[in-house]
Amino acid sequence: VQHCHIENPISCAYMENGRIIVVTSTQIPHIVRRVIGQALGIPWGKIRVIKPYIGGGFGNKQDVLYEPLNAFLTTQVGGRSVKLDITREETFCNTRTRHSIEYDLTAGVDSEGHLLAKDMLAISNQGAYASHGHAIAANGLTAWRLQYACPNIKGEAYTVYTNTPVGGAMRGYGIPQVCFAIECFMDDIAKEIGMDPLEFRKKNLIKGYYEDAYLKPIAANTNGIFECLEKGAEYIHWEEKRKEYANQTGNIRRGVGMSLFSYKTGVWPISLEIAGARMTLNQDGSVGLMLGATEIGQGADTVFSQMAAEILNMDISDVHIQTVQDTDVTPFDTGAYASRQSFVTGTVVKDCANLLKEKILAYAKELLPEETRKLRLDHGWIMAGKDPAISLGNLALESYYSLGNSSVITAEVSEQVKKNTIATGCCFAEVEVDIKLGKIKILHIINVHDSGKLINPKLAEMQVQGGMSMGMGYGLSEQLILDEKTGRPLNGTLLDYKLMTMMDTPDIKADFVELDDPIGPFGNKALGEPPAIPGAPAIRNAVLHATGVAFNENPLTPQRLIDGFIRAGLI
Repeated sequence: VQHCHIENPISCAYMENGRIIVVTSTQIPHIVRRVIGQALGIPWGKIRVIKPYIGGGFGNKQDVLYEPLNAFLTTQVGGRSVKLDITREETFCNTRTRHSIEYDLTAGVDSEGHLLAKDMLAISNQGAYASHGHAIAANGLTAWRLQYACPNIKGEAYTVYTNTPVGGAMRGYGIPQVCFAIECFMDDIAKEIGMDPLEFRKKNLIKGYYEDAYLKPIAANTNGIFECLEKGAEYIHWEEKRKEYANQTGNIRRGVGMSLFSYKTGVWPISLEIAGARMTLNQDGSVGLMLGATEIGQGADTVFSQMAAEILNMDISDVHIQTVQDTDVTPFDTGAYASRQSFVTGTVVKDCANLLKEKILAYAKELLPEETRKLRLDHGWIMAGKDPAISLGNLALESYYSLGNSSVITAEVSEQVKKNTIATGCCFAEVEVDIKLGKIKILHIINVHDSGKLINPKLAEMQVQGGMSMGMGYGLSEQLILDEKTGRPLNGTLLDYKLMTMMDTPDIKADFVELDDPIGPFGNKALGEPPAIPGAPAIRNAVLHATGVAFNENPLTPQRLIDGFIRAGLI
């Protein structure tokens, strides 16, 4: 499948004073700068990358795409501006897609439904070039370890190069594929041994705190999966409907299904986690905030402004965030991916705001040497005990213009963040299947997430709704169809590639279990990618409950359904 962000990847390049300036729709401006330097064989300092507001990314713009070519071309035309504007079809063909991965799963289960051993073989279609390559299939193997307790685990993953569009990063980074395989497999096992699939999962899920045996910094410090399952089952009326829909006949049948997932927050310790933040006390007592982290439509700027305002105890309207990233100006940050920013960059924002607060109060102490009471910030005032001592605006003016003690108050922090934690969640779906038409109608669907404390509940809900829409498309309709002889896409337009539209989308329900994670900067953990993960297998498992037919590939298109129902003798 393809990312289908509203704005295609686009960039332009020009030169000023012997330096190359690239303006690009990217998730990773600082990485783009490095790769251009490597590609052109020039010092990285001779390159400046600017990232304005962009129209989505979902991982496709986590790769360096046309930027080095633009940068080269401007050097060939005397530094004049060069822009490569690609069409939607070229975006489908020539940027990145989600890897297609085939799985072979085996498990041993005892008479009480406990997993005794499990084995996975994964074969990933990389396409013609490396991009994120084998990391995708390998990351999927991590989920094979992290969800279900089992004393004997084996996993192998292989990545194959083919003459097809290139697989790269896409929301979930290999976990949507492996989650479909695992969660469909869990339902198949439960059906085979005659056990309710929810009870089978509860019996085998890892409980409470756990630490990954191979990647020790990765741990579930808080684990709300059982609370998530309880909320999801209650919303969908699991027990009643599993019984009600147990023995149906006729062409129209209903079923309920579920799936669950676990997801790391960021990439440490497999890869580097570093972020930077800079804050300045402005002359009016407001605060300027500059980050290398990138806003790509997910609401990062809002959340970072909230974090700064929380620490400095001021209104969010007094935090002015620089929304355009510029590698000449903004601190280094590796970018927007891996559900990392509110966790990793959030850690740095918190530390930077605390440092700025210390400096403000230290300066206030110099202005008020006779004041013995403890000073604190309170919505634009320096408070001495319960009494206002000096306004933050007056203190700021003094710091800029004092003849005796002028010192602009700033704080800058760059940190390598060596920690990780695990988010969990689930999806429950109720569907109606028209067997003769091969049509699935989603009646009810809910995602429940344990993403720690929610920094912004409304943004969190919107994040889940968007991810669920992607998950439903992945499960029901989206497929980039390739000519098997040439590898060329046959449906590389938004007319022929079937995204979920508003007419296809049911009412979406999002809910949360808020557990304060001790290592999250504000008790928070991943939420960017997880909503897209569990929807497709939950829908497939609901179809299994409704019809008794197990489908092992997605999307569940009408043709695929009808073929399966014919094989099963239902048609």
